[in-house]
Amino acid sequence: MSDPPRVCVIGAGSSGIAVVKALQDRGLPQVCYEKGDDIGGNWYFRNSNRMSAAYESLHINTDAKLMEYRDYPMPPETPDYPSHSVIKAYFDDYVEAFGLREHIRFKTEVTAAKRREDGGWEIALDSGETERFDALIVANGHHWDPHWPEPPYPGEFDGEQIHSHDYLNPREPLDFHGKRVLVVGMGNSAMDIACELSRPGIAERLYLSARNGVWILPKYLFGIPMSRLGMLPHWVPWQVGSVLTRLAVTLNAGSPWRFGLPRPGHRMLQAHPTISQEIYMRLGSGDVLPRPGIRELRGDRVVFSDGREEAVDVIIWCTGYKLSLPFFDPAFISAPDNDLPLWERMVKPGIDGLYFVGLLQPLGAIMPIAEAQGRFIGDHLAGRIALPDRDTMERDMARERRAMFRRYADHAPRHTMQVDFEAYLHGLRKHARRGARPA
Repeated sequence: MSDPPRVCVIGAGSSGIAVVKALQDRGLPQVCYEKGDDIGGNWYFRNSNRMSAAYESLHINTDAKLMEYRDYPMPPETPDYPSHSVIKAYFDDYVEAFGLREHIRFKTEVTAAKRREDGGWEIALDSGETERFDALIVANGHHWDPHWPEPPYPGEFDGEQIHSHDYLNPREPLDFHGKRVLVVGMGNSAMDIACELSRPGIAERLYLSARNGVWILPKYLFGIPMSRLGMLPHWVPWQVGSVLTRLAVTLNAGSPWRFGLPRPGHRMLQAHPTISQEIYMRLGSGDVLPRPGIRELRGDRVVFSDGREEAVDVIIWCTGYKLSLPFFDPAFISAPDNDLPLWERMVKPGIDGLYFVGLLQPLGAIMPIAEAQGRFIGDHLAGRIALPDRDTMERDMARERRAMFRRYADHAPRHTMQVDFEAYLHGLRKHARRGARPA
């Protein structure tokens, strides 16, 4: 009987620790390399690796019951939408409960991952060491490398500019008190930061600029967490979910354009929605002043596409993130425009022994999906599941991409990794059943 494969895992965030547990459960030898000094990744506020996008007031946008790992439920007293510190403590408990720390090497960065001629992997570390593995699992996340506007807006801005990745609180990295602040973007971070800084006594004025509209979902609908109501069975077409969600949300919370925001140019669930319980109240109170997209930067002023011009001291760019794989040679694997086609968001056909976990954007929580991916990959490495052949994977990918690009018509970088929570998990279970027979 051959020895089990030795596995390298990159990253000990919410996806990486789920992978470590899945491999441990199957008795597979492994080493997980984590650049920071602790687990938690994006949810570790002030992470020493400087890769966390968490700000001090951050709370989850998907309720705790949907977010928890299936084999380690959150304590019953956990609130529906806990803070980052509660989530970090939950991850700590998860790691301690299953004894996962022994597999993780902290303060260790993978600087290069190269495919060996014999099919294994050579992993170079920032310590100068080189290790060899039979399989590589990448779980380094995709919310740590800030994306700035491209191309830059015409003109020059004399004030200060930061990306939302660097925002910590109303006094760090800048003191926003008494400042005229422009927040650019319509994602979750933009809404959270705009709401926080617009509270009386902080920013003098808070402008929220957006070129395109998005649908905004409340955290609660009819007193129930929105994410619980929105998780329709996998067999329900997204078009039906779109109609039902729009009807329920607009009757309960209202429409974005009613509050001065751009009208979305797409149907509900045809782009990743933004979740905020507070933004409409801030807009309706005049604390947040909506503005269209930027036309030009002009010294200490910003000119918007409707011709209005405002004096601004600070711009916060909430313009998303790049999918970065810095340990790979770009000629080997890269993700231009955040597009990295993968079979079931896990496997690059033609490259054996390489797997990705958490490299997706679900309409729902990522943790249970990463947990399921870890189990699937672990079963495959343990010889319990056989993957389809390359031609089958390529056909599956082509079909999935056609459906994705039909639905997400704008082809924006944030929609290259989109999956539906229930449908994806159902599909993974089907692949596991099919793969178990030949294995």
